[in-house]
Amino acid sequence: MLANPEIRARAREYLTGKWNICAIILLIYYVLSIGVGYIPVVGFIGSLLIAGPIALSFALIFLRITRGEEVKVEMIFEGFNDFGRSFVAVLLTSIYILLWTLLLIIPGIIAGLSYSMVYFILAENPTISPMDAIRQSKEMMYGHKTEMFMLSLSFIGWCLLGVLSLGIGFLWIGSYMQTSMAIFYQELKAEHAIVHPAP
Repeated sequence: MLANPEIRARAREYLTGKWNICAIILLIYYVLSIGVGYIPVVGFIGSLLIAGPIALSFALIFLRITRGEEVKVEMIFEGFNDFGRSFVAVLLTSIYILLWTLLLIIPGIIAGLSYSMVYFILAENPTISPMDAIRQSKEMMYGHKTEMFMLSLSFIGWCLLGVLSLGIGFLWIGSYMQTSMAIFYQELKAEHAIVHPAP
């Protein structure tokens, strides 16, 4: 696995020339999420309905960035083409994380880390079921949850800057974090392929 500074350096390299289009994508996401959330009565349900497809869209977008591929604004809606799997995935992971969090906060955080690769797996495997993606994410993250946690913590300073900028900075910080997560996934996938070679 690459060290966190190397992951962040690669993320910045991959985002060269793509920062602004990613910021527009993040802006659309924030506007959409806030707008749906404020709909009276059905806001929560609406947020739940779009959460999975948007998460899948992000996985597709930022995996493309790590491959040097072109990214377009309309790709933010690409996950809705696979609404069923993405919705079931967000529903299942949310339930599991909630159940673990009811025990204690720490188990909930661990569960969240275990399921953090689900949408990348769904993005790269169009036929895999959400449950199998969850199982595969848990298997890939075995022994790597601390690394993911530390990678997330390494963005705290940037997040503080985002808060100080009244949230505007998150349009770029979010892209930085998502690209770093996509790189982390690529590293895990490569390691997993070595440990479990194809027959």
